[in-house]
Amino acid sequence: MCKTCYEHSPHTVESRAAGWARRMPHAPSWWGAFTVHLMTHRHTFYAADALTHTARLVIDTGTTDPHTLLVHARRTAPWLSRPLTDFFHARHLLDTPANIEDARAAGRRDRRIQAVPATLRPAVRAFAEALLNRRQRAEGMGLRPLRLKTIEVRLDTVRDLAIHVHGQGHTTWSGVNATDLEAFLARNPNRRASWLAGLRQFFSHAHRTGGVLHNPAAVLDAPQPRGFRGATLTLAEQRALYHRWNTNEDVHPHEAFIGLAALLHAATTTELRRLTLDHVSADCRTVRFPGRTVDITLDTATRRALERCLAHRSTLHTANPHVLVTRLTRTTTSPAGAAHIRDTLAPVGLLPRILRSTRLLTLADELDVKQLTVALGMSYAGTAHYL
Repeated sequence: MCKTCYEHSPHTVESRAAGWARRMPHAPSWWGAFTVHLMTHRHTFYAADALTHTARLVIDTGTTDPHTLLVHARRTAPWLSRPLTDFFHARHLLDTPANIEDARAAGRRDRRIQAVPATLRPAVRAFAEALLNRRQRAEGMGLRPLRLKTIEVRLDTVRDLAIHVHGQGHTTWSGVNATDLEAFLARNPNRRASWLAGLRQFFSHAHRTGGVLHNPAAVLDAPQPRGFRGATLTLAEQRALYHRWNTNEDVHPHEAFIGLAALLHAATTTELRRLTLDHVSADCRTVRFPGRTVDITLDTATRRALERCLAHRSTLHTANPHVLVTRLTRTTTSPAGAAHIRDTLAPVGLLPRILRSTRLLTLADELDVKQLTVALGMSYAGTAHYL
């Protein structure tokens, strides 16, 4: 057998597993299932290497306990912890994992807080905790909670302001005044409205908690033109895209479904990423995007694109519950990244938000604002932006 055939032959993994099973003092009860899992979800050469390192972990630690093996894997072979975690969770040998996205968001928030100068950091940490508490209360009451991304944007603004005022000699927030804020906002006039929104929230919280005697952001404003002013598509451009995604079988299934869902049903990137099989009816005729309260009856073109997506997903032999599964998420249960949604539409040179905005402008002109907010799960302020 040549080198290429050896590296791609399933016999390589089977022989490696059998050899290490004889060498281990006590082969794990899950060793055979782990071998099959790797053969199904990983490249042959990678699977054989993972078996070798796992067997060495069992020998070195003298245990087959999943928790112990994972702890040692994270310390000695970090790359091995992911396939082990996926297998142990799939076989219910470990507790259900915590929300991975929440854990990652917590890490990102902590990095932003740590970047704030030490003397100004406690107030920023308290502000972050207040935003998280507000998010949890909204979830408990069934209201629209703050998005984790929004909290990170607010912390970005406060972090940048803290670095700016610290460079000006301020060691406490109580000495910051409106002049300091104006100098900070002047650094990027295009971001004035966004930055000012974050500063108002921060100083309002600091004023309530006694961090400052007055709110210096209260006297500032950021005049904004009313109404939507973003890019949209002409009717001819919409027809050309519809024709491409409805008739061209050479288009990748993900591109067709993402494009049609955004263009015809105003689907957001988050809704597309988190769409799972549970959100789709058995005959693919209706879909309830995550965050919406009503089912959407799909048109023929979108339904056909969704069926192509599901057929493509079945060829990946994945246990990932999401509709859009990529090469990176095939062996996990995580949703596809936002970059995948954006890059999928690269062949047509468009961003998903342009397709969504085009559809929202049409719906806002045809439907009552209350119907639109209920149908799309949007806030009234967000919907009124397109009126």
